[in-house]
Amino acid sequence: MRSDNKLEKQNLREKRKLEQKEEMRTEVISWIRMFVIVIVVVLVATKFIIINAKIPSGSMENTVMTKDRLIGFRFSYWFSDPERGDIVLFSYPVDEKKTYIKRVIGLPGDTVEIRQGKIYINGSDTPLTENYLPEEWYYKNDGFYYEVPEDCYFMMGDNRNNSADSREWADEALAAGVASTAEEAYPYSFVNRKKIKGKAIFTYYRHFHILQHAAVYESN
Repeated sequence: MRSDNKLEKQNLREKRKLEQKEEMRTEVISWIRMFVIVIVVVLVATKFIIINAKIPSGSMENTVMTKDRLIGFRFSYWFSDPERGDIVLFSYPVDEKKTYIKRVIGLPGDTVEIRQGKIYINGSDTPLTENYLPEEWYYKNDGFYYEVPEDCYFMMGDNRNNSADSREWADEALAAGVASTAEEAYPYSFVNRKKIKGKAIFTYYRHFHILQHAAVYESN
């Protein structure tokens, strides 16, 4: 009888060990499954829904500061087009492997004239209202005129004195050898609608800041 009891207790201990191993295995599998699901969700979200970007330069200061991290929405333009004043992320026209962030200034079909530190849209006598500029604009602030092609946008940084934007890209295309004449280089001044990745919404590091999307002009 004692032998039977001893054997029964031993069987129970072994059974419990097996059950504990099975529970541990189930828990490990559950954690792995959850980890895989999280990774897949993050990858899908990053590819199709959000843009998580770190800002390497000061071209958008003081709206977006150097080393800020921001979130952009890829779906912002699924059913509508970019508007004047939107802050967008896009493929740099001269080297599409690079992602730039700028503000939309000129829309498809617009004329954009830069005159004495002011921007005039479509021949308006009233310049664009830009309350987001951090300081007086003196670099490349006069004598520029652009006709924005269809399906394209004219982009500028808020920090106009330190921004490689649509004013610069034709020259950069010539310097990079992707264009050999001024005529060939001119289209590089604009961003094609298909190359816009999304709309910047807010910064979350080093501080939280909802981005200002506003640029107003009065048509004649």
